[in-house]
Amino acid sequence: MDLPCPEWVRHVEQKWTEIRPEGTEGFCLLTDIDAIFSHGLSILGPDDLNTFSRISEKYSVKKSPERASEFRQQGNQSFKMKDYTVAALYYSKGVCNADKKTEELSLCYANRSAALFYRGLYRECLQDIQRSLEAGYPSHLQDKLRTRQAACLNQLEKSNMPTTNHHTPPCIPHGVSVYFSPEKGRHILATENKPAGEVVLEDEAFCYVLIPSIKLNTETKKEGKTFDTEDRHCHHCLRQSLSFVPCPNCSYARYCGESCQKDAWERWHQWECPIGADLLAIGVLGHLALRVALKAGQNEVQRVKKNASDFSQEDHVTCSSYKSDSPIKLSLGGHCREDSDHTDCYHGNSYMGIYSLLPHVAQHSPGSRFLLAITMAVLYRRLQGGPPPDMWASCKDEGVSGIWQPEMSMLGATALRHMMQLRCNAQALTAVRVKEESGMAVHSSSEIRIATAMFPVLSLLNHSCSPNTSISFTAGFQNDPLSQFSCSEGHIDHPESSHCGVTVTVRASKHLTAGQEILHCYGPHFSRMEVKERQRHLLEQYFFHCICQACQTDLSEGSQNSKENTTPGLKCVKCEKPLQSRMDRYVCSLPSCGHQITSADVQNRLQGLQCLLDEAFHLMERDRLDKALKILKSATSQANSILTETHPLQGELVDATARVYATKGEWILAASHLKRSIVAVQAQFGEDSIELGRQLFKLAQLHFNAGDCGAALSVMPRAHRLLSLHCGPQCEELQELHEMERCLQELL
Repeated sequence: MDLPCPEWVRHVEQKWTEIRPEGTEGFCLLTDIDAIFSHGLSILGPDDLNTFSRISEKYSVKKSPERASEFRQQGNQSFKMKDYTVAALYYSKGVCNADKKTEELSLCYANRSAALFYRGLYRECLQDIQRSLEAGYPSHLQDKLRTRQAACLNQLEKSNMPTTNHHTPPCIPHGVSVYFSPEKGRHILATENKPAGEVVLEDEAFCYVLIPSIKLNTETKKEGKTFDTEDRHCHHCLRQSLSFVPCPNCSYARYCGESCQKDAWERWHQWECPIGADLLAIGVLGHLALRVALKAGQNEVQRVKKNASDFSQEDHVTCSSYKSDSPIKLSLGGHCREDSDHTDCYHGNSYMGIYSLLPHVAQHSPGSRFLLAITMAVLYRRLQGGPPPDMWASCKDEGVSGIWQPEMSMLGATALRHMMQLRCNAQALTAVRVKEESGMAVHSSSEIRIATAMFPVLSLLNHSCSPNTSISFTAGFQNDPLSQFSCSEGHIDHPESSHCGVTVTVRASKHLTAGQEILHCYGPHFSRMEVKERQRHLLEQYFFHCICQACQTDLSEGSQNSKENTTPGLKCVKCEKPLQSRMDRYVCSLPSCGHQITSADVQNRLQGLQCLLDEAFHLMERDRLDKALKILKSATSQANSILTETHPLQGELVDATARVYATKGEWILAASHLKRSIVAVQAQFGEDSIELGRQLFKLAQLHFNAGDCGAALSVMPRAHRLLSLHCGPQCEELQELHEMERCLQELL
């Protein structure tokens, strides 16, 4: 959930309607963010605070020994079924809900150590054994822990596993620079030619927040066995883990180790923890906005505000006197000099780079500004229930019940500024999650959001519906013990590193020439969305009317008519010619045929096919493969009568069929169906897309499993090229491709 929960939104909307006209008119005239926050703080009443408290109770993050025991029992059931990954995840939930230094906590750690041992995670197993003993594991049961401990040490001695990791910080970009012009504002240009696939720039996130799955529009949980982002990822470094250590005081925050736990506590969690339920209630953007302000600190905000004010005046003079056709060059990369005013420095630790992003105050509707102001005001009041954050404290001896100094309201106003900025500058950190379906040899996957971040340099890239870049994210952690995530457009890699942070790598997806602007897609991509829908979305979300080359092409004369013939992927049931859209119906493009079908009938047929596909998935999850295959064949037969081979639903049907055949070990049949899905994927996403790269990777796997060396080797180069174009060298698919190719070359 990005914005505050619906119940709180309704409360604030009601409060807005109850304000007298002169009050709303006065608020609408406010454009200064400090004044907007002060106004919100001044009209915040006890009823608002009580309502918010009642709402946030539903998002409780209190420890629960009863739930800890329940999760441990569920873990025991999974352990008996030898599903050690799920068992470890259940035990982790028990660890997070158990009180510190209790027998329940020790039992959860001890049981998890057993699951980790059978997963081959011996170092993690040893750590859990030690944690269990420190938590007070019963003395009469310690012998089995000691035996497991000795077995782990023996395995580690055999494997001689390395213990050190090294982090490579984001590189200073070469061949790109930040420029300014009145038409485009700040933007980034290539200053030298860049071939497709080359890294254009890297940027480190200033701050990021894990997206809680309970607020995500995720799949329906089946049999209570679904684990989501907060169950799988460290809340500080985003590392995926099976052996979390919890926050000692709340049941929500969990970390991949004591180092992240300590670092998070010192940076912000000691102030976030007491209001954890409140942060879940206000949503990810409010949480991230507060975290950015906490990290910056009072002194930095004051300094940056002064410099930004001076720079704004200079910027105004520059714009008004701007005559040149060439943009003004600013600096990019590296760290600011000590004597720098930071107004032209852009890198991951540059707070000026974050603060100077436009908040678009006037573009937010009055109702939206009011909601954000009241929300941040109530969060500020809740923060005042504890001591001031160190970097915002004017007096060190105020204590928990001390009075916050008036100037500290700048914390709330600063967080409000960032919350407004995030409307246009929040960057989703995404990854591809493989669905957990037992026995599936070829898995289905879906792209999900892991976290939301703010990047100083990435935020300078302008949008194009047909971008010339692709992005990938690297979380600063060690190799992931799970293999649930693979590369995507905006994916997370897993290099060996002890650094805690998230880096974005921007690669050229097309050849760039010197002087060409580097463009990034904000979401609406020409291959996924019609031009009118793209422009509407961008105007509503980002406050601009897109006139990129892709939009101009789509809107040009004759382009739309052409799209009507092919985009829907519909064909005439009589002559199989493409259908054209005409108001509320589709008409055969062959004049002599004249067949028509209403839009409602088309939608009903598509919904029926989707229902059959969903039913097949349901059966596949329960290993009822024959029945699933029968349904898929029926659905495909129906689809063939009305859908062309390029329709996305046609591609999903044959992809699902390929997975069933692969699970049954019928690799050749699986490969033949997957080839058909590749046609649909290429038509939908393009011949240079990451989606096509993934499908080709799966096809290479099928040929490899079938022992067809020639077919596998013929697919691998193209799969490798596409994955390399969009993903980093640590991409799991790329590594597996290399391994398959090595094995095949040895056979030839």
